[in-house]
Amino acid sequence: MHIHISTQDGMPIYQQIVRQVKNLIASGVLESGGELPSIRILAEQLLVNPNTVARAYRELEAKGFVEKRSTAGTFVTAGPSPLARREKLRLLLDRIDGLLSESHQMRVPIEDLVDMVCQRAKSYPSKNLGEHGS
Repeated sequence: MHIHISTQDGMPIYQQIVRQVKNLIASGVLESGGELPSIRILAEQLLVNPNTVARAYRELEAKGFVEKRSTAGTFVTAGPSPLARREKLRLLLDRIDGLLSESHQMRVPIEDLVDMVCQRAKSYPSKNLGEHGS
């Protein structure tokens, strides 16, 4: 599991972890039943306090994305993912809102931003674009 945290993000570190784990689940990188790193190991990898990772895992568990198995660890919830198409789109909208905010702060016109997204999209394999599965 590969997570990047940023102190310049403005978002608390535990929320960055939650957001990225949700994205990894939504993208299929973390599969149903897959094990997450232990709190201690992830804290060491990210160079953060273990309590920060524990808080992120608790929030993910409370929202039904992961489940803690007493001594076995923390796993992506088995069965139907709570990240149905609607949730995936909501996550993307959150990212778009952040991008629009940054674009506004940098005084980059929306038209230029849209052009940039379209140009970047051309570099992706066409089979991954335009799919409408959940």
